[in-house]
Amino acid sequence: MVAEVDLHLHTLASDGRLTPSELIGLVAQTGLKVVSISDHDSTEGLFEAYEAAKSHPDLTIIPGIELSTDIPGDEIHMLGYFMNYKDESFQHTLSIFREGRLERGRLMVEKLATLGIHIEWERVKEIAGEGSVGRPHIALAMVEKGYFKEPKGPFAEYLGRNGKAYVERAKMTPAEGVEILTNVGGVAVLAHPASLSELDYKVAELKEAGLQGIEVHYATYSTATIRYLSEVAKKHDLIPCGGSDYHCLGNSGEALPGTQGPPMETVFALMQASGS
Repeated sequence: MVAEVDLHLHTLASDGRLTPSELIGLVAQTGLKVVSISDHDSTEGLFEAYEAAKSHPDLTIIPGIELSTDIPGDEIHMLGYFMNYKDESFQHTLSIFREGRLERGRLMVEKLATLGIHIEWERVKEIAGEGSVGRPHIALAMVEKGYFKEPKGPFAEYLGRNGKAYVERAKMTPAEGVEILTNVGGVAVLAHPASLSELDYKVAELKEAGLQGIEVHYATYSTATIRYLSEVAKKHDLIPCGGSDYHCLGNSGEALPGTQGPPMETVFALMQASGS
């Protein structure tokens, strides 16, 4: 059964491969009723998405975003929903984050060259287009050059946090990410949390900072993991969110929009939390 709600989707505005219009056209065919465009450090795709959705009156779009934050030895992604994305200060902050992504990407390409992996930085930027440059764009360039068969391939050895070519960028703590989102009326939600160590402790800390939700219904999670995260959400009085985390990267087994998602009650809870 296809979900009615998918709150985790990416477009060409960050590291997805579909334009906002193409993504809206796709999700409109799936039976989804509510979706969120949650690009990395960018809301640039929202205007086009809203325009495209005018042709699909049964589809509702929630404004979203995904921020990357850091803790010692790990990375935590923070989703935000219903934020005032037109706020000038917020957009200025996002532009700084995107500049950090650009510089980090360039340095990773240089580091790959020292490891015998030769791709062109200009080609990485071409793949990213006007979107926020991310590691998947580097991975796609590596696939083009024949180093790997699919974009997920380079992450374990080269592009992942412990990879040989990984480069840090300007750090932001999860609490700072929560604060940035709440300052513009957004609802902060912890993304794909199952891999985090000491999850209960981290969630309690972030709850103090203003965290209001946690991804539970994530496309690649097993029934047991979803059950466990549902218990975490209930214990800390957090809104259980989720979605497919769809990028259209062409990886084998990539979950399609609507593969997994929270119930419609989650949408109402997010609206209430944001005052929408």
